[in-house]
Amino acid sequence: MQRRGGGRGGLGSAVGSQARGHRRKEKPTSAAGLASLELDSSLDQYVQIRIFKIIVIGDSNVGKTCLTFRFCGGTFPDKTEATIGVDFREKTVEIEGEKIKVQVWDTAGQERFRKSMVEHYYRNVHAVVFVYDVTKMTSFTNLKMWIQECNGHAVPPLVPKVLVGNKCDLREQIQVPSNLALKFADAHNMLLFETSAKDPKESQNVESIFMCLACRLKAQKSLLYRDAERQQGKVQKLEFPQEANSKTSCPC
Repeated sequence: MQRRGGGRGGLGSAVGSQARGHRRKEKPTSAAGLASLELDSSLDQYVQIRIFKIIVIGDSNVGKTCLTFRFCGGTFPDKTEATIGVDFREKTVEIEGEKIKVQVWDTAGQERFRKSMVEHYYRNVHAVVFVYDVTKMTSFTNLKMWIQECNGHAVPPLVPKVLVGNKCDLREQIQVPSNLALKFADAHNMLLFETSAKDPKESQNVESIFMCLACRLKAQKSLLYRDAERQQGKVQKLEFPQEANSKTSCPC
């Protein structure tokens, strides 16, 4: 990489030396050094960032889009419109020295916007986030419908799932008590997060939702690539063992 603005003795001095007819001697590169450079270059071609697909599901207007904005961009959108089909946002995170790309799929909550896209939502999904609005009991009771839809598309039981109660900043309007939500989460083997995508003070909690899932996915068995499959353009699917032995810095 060329360094700009190196100060005295930098680019200007080098040009001056060449104008006076002096040539700077280049240090010869050894055969071992060349081999090392070639090896590093060849390895770079095979280093791939793992991508974890996380879908966000729930009724319309529960704040799914705002949660994805808060996690991926650290902001709260001034204005949002109903998601048509699906939007996805990405964020690259580092867990235990490995860079991982978290791909968050923001799904439509209205049936008329979902029909043609449902299959794409669940295809090769790695984790699921169910969202309800703590100020709307109907969005909570409808969670059973969203879970049934998820199960109906053959999402493996071992795919990590979490439950998120959004809009906790509206304390005086809360209709879904925490104990009720926790009971529901326990019954469906999910962790419960209560947060607010709007409140900047809750940004760390929003981050924990997706980082928790990313850590769990990383702790599970790594993707394996066979030479024959690589040549044929095939990749093994992510396997979900019942127990993960590797230690992680998972926030949950």
